[in-house]
Amino acid sequence: MNYLAHLYLSDPVDDVLLGNLMGDFVKGRLDDSRSAGITRGLRQHRAVDRLALDHPLVRASRNHFDPALRHGRSLVVDIVYDHLLARDWERLHAEPLSVFSDRIYRLLRRRHADLPPKLAAIAPRMIEHDWLCAYRRLETVERALYRLGQRLSRPLDLTPALDGLERHETALRQECHAFLQQARNLLAARQAFADMTQ
Repeated sequence: MNYLAHLYLSDPVDDVLLGNLMGDFVKGRLDDSRSAGITRGLRQHRAVDRLALDHPLVRASRNHFDPALRHGRSLVVDIVYDHLLARDWERLHAEPLSVFSDRIYRLLRRRHADLPPKLAAIAPRMIEHDWLCAYRRLETVERALYRLGQRLSRPLDLTPALDGLERHETALRQECHAFLQQARNLLAARQAFADMTQ
């Protein structure tokens, strides 16, 4: 999953939101060097990524895209899910996306010193170009797919995936929403179990 999906699934607490944002930039074993909230966010991020890895709904979404994109189809689904989530945000979340995004950007500014170096480096661009709301626009999706494809060890043009998005948008939307609900249920169940065993 990409930034917006992880933030959507996060507990709405600053440290947990930060941990979810940091997920792609923190590797290895988690210890007590970070706050409990950030660690919780990192664990949520990893749980969602594990769930998505071979989930039937995500696999179905990948299959809507040209097999010639090979392993790039997983990256495509991450971006497409953020696009569909951004487009449908007001139906799925109590807070308007613009308000939610501003809150995240203020958090990134306020806690900049706590961010892993690579996230700290991209955070100003994320804020300046309003990445979270920008995912509503197809041109943003196209740019993101192009940049992701160029960063692969063997560069691959992922932009033809836009055709799959156009042709299969209804099915992709249903799969995205259903996956997000299942991920939310998983995180709630994990937290309930953790609360019981403390």
